[in-house]
Amino acid sequence: MPPAASGARPLRCLTVGDGPPLVLLHGYAMQPETYLPLARLLADRARVVIPAIFALPERWSFDHALDCLELTVDDQGIDRTSLLGHSFGGGIELAYTARHPDRVVECVFSDTLADRREFRLAQEALRDPPRLLGMASVPAAEAFVKSVLTHPVQLVRAAWWGFTSDRSDDIEKLVAAGIPCHVLWAERDSILLRSDGQHFAHDLHATFTVVNRPPGYGRVDHDWMFDDPELFAAHLEELGLEVLSKSTA
Repeated sequence: MPPAASGARPLRCLTVGDGPPLVLLHGYAMQPETYLPLARLLADRARVVIPAIFALPERWSFDHALDCLELTVDDQGIDRTSLLGHSFGGGIELAYTARHPDRVVECVFSDTLADRREFRLAQEALRDPPRLLGMASVPAAEAFVKSVLTHPVQLVRAAWWGFTSDRSDDIEKLVAAGIPCHVLWAERDSILLRSDGQHFAHDLHATFTVVNRPPGYGRVDHDWMFDDPELFAAHLEELGLEVLSKSTA
């Protein structure tokens, strides 16, 4: 447990459902409520816990975020959990699992930060601004505005960490621990390159699934976890996750 002097404390969480725990780590500048439609689809088999990972009690730092996440998992009474990380949240998921492999059942990464670093990631994120703006849905825009208004400094510091951190050591720790991992990737991710996802899955010894557009859907883009929750839940089912294999008592 982190020392009290660190200033860490449990984060605000949105919790839905009953069953084995699934901790969902949300994307950059998003809010737990953004993922509520997906959580409700899984709530008949899992207890979905979504921490507000930017609402830290002190200035954002990588270690402080992990300390707060550790206390949050403890505060929720969770011994071992499955993890699901979206975009930026995948980087936190990777680090938490590397720190506590004995407390993680399995990992799913959706369109995550992967293992690219420094300004190449920034170049990817901004390589086509009009397309990026076109991707933004109402839930994403609302969450982004709320996050900027409530945690502007936290977002800037978190973005700097995302652009400059090296995640290769954490990947090696997950491989050594033998934790089952899966990477899901949108067919037209407007922010991150598919090749990065493939590289990440290869290094992680994870399955890699590109989600193509089914009949009747629009394009499957970076935010499909909450823009198309039914589609995302269906792909989680296909992974055969332990957390979704049990019925609620």
